[in-house]
Amino acid sequence: MSSAISLNVGIARSAGSSGAADAKRVLLAEPRGYCAGVDRAVETVEKALEKHGAPVYVRKEIVHNRHVVETLRERGVIFVDETDEVPAGALLVFSAHGVSPAVHTAAAERSLRTIDATCPLVTKVHQEAKRFARDDFDILLIGHEGHEEVEGTAGEAPDHVQLVDGPAGVDGVTVRDENKVIWLSQTTLSVDETMETVRLLREKFPLLQDPPSDDICYATSNRQTAVKAMAPECDLVIVVGSRNSSNSVRLVEVALNAGARAAHLVDYAREVDTAWLDGVRTVGITSGASVPEILVDGVLELLAEHGFADVQPVTTANETLVFALPRELRPARR
Repeated sequence: MSSAISLNVGIARSAGSSGAADAKRVLLAEPRGYCAGVDRAVETVEKALEKHGAPVYVRKEIVHNRHVVETLRERGVIFVDETDEVPAGALLVFSAHGVSPAVHTAAAERSLRTIDATCPLVTKVHQEAKRFARDDFDILLIGHEGHEEVEGTAGEAPDHVQLVDGPAGVDGVTVRDENKVIWLSQTTLSVDETMETVRLLREKFPLLQDPPSDDICYATSNRQTAVKAMAPECDLVIVVGSRNSSNSVRLVEVALNAGARAAHLVDYAREVDTAWLDGVRTVGITSGASVPEILVDGVLELLAEHGFADVQPVTTANETLVFALPRELRPARR
């Protein structure tokens, strides 16, 4: 789990051994990088390779990170868009973002052996959608159109779910019965933008119900909180993450909204434009929830080469949550 206690958010105004007010420094957000769901999903594919050998098929990207996908592809993973691209009887892993019941049915029709690496926190939202559909609620799903997680959740109750793509999507929402309306959300959204969307929805539907528990996952929320803590001190924030990673893109937006003078998203250190460092004294570093730490290390090494060797952690939570592997890959009990 993650601690709700702020641990080390006092940020010194100056840094470096000289103590000079203009010393270059890095503020390193903690927590950052892999969340429990991503760790589980990546390990699921690695264990499947060990147990069954290559090829292992994965529907979509197992997680939204270029480096992870390319590394697994080199080890014999074949990424596909749909189940009909997988040979009958082969092994298929469903990604961390979840799939709809229709995808499970299509896989069964092809006699595919499947392993479900859906993040348990996404599964929780699926269960909420099914529960409220059974009770005949209109479900307002806040999320980004076309995102795999949204498609999977909406597929659980397509006749009851309406997608609300941020505050701009509120005007077009209609419901059958204003007494039976609930909102759910994609797990990787901006907390602030989601709450603004909910506020607008509640203005339109005063009896709008909240989900039984937060849908935005702890890791997404924690990473945004850490960025908010350090952004006001930063001339530049570098977010390590891929452009198709919703939570990574949100971190750039959060940094700018929280006061960073500039913020950029990069997959690798080589994508950092050193011109960004001109006149900069404080650089903030964080990474999305699907980013291995080796990629952050690369950015830190590059910054050190340009005089940013003093690294100060900004810690706002401790994360200790771990998810068990899918049952197909757990060690046999003796």
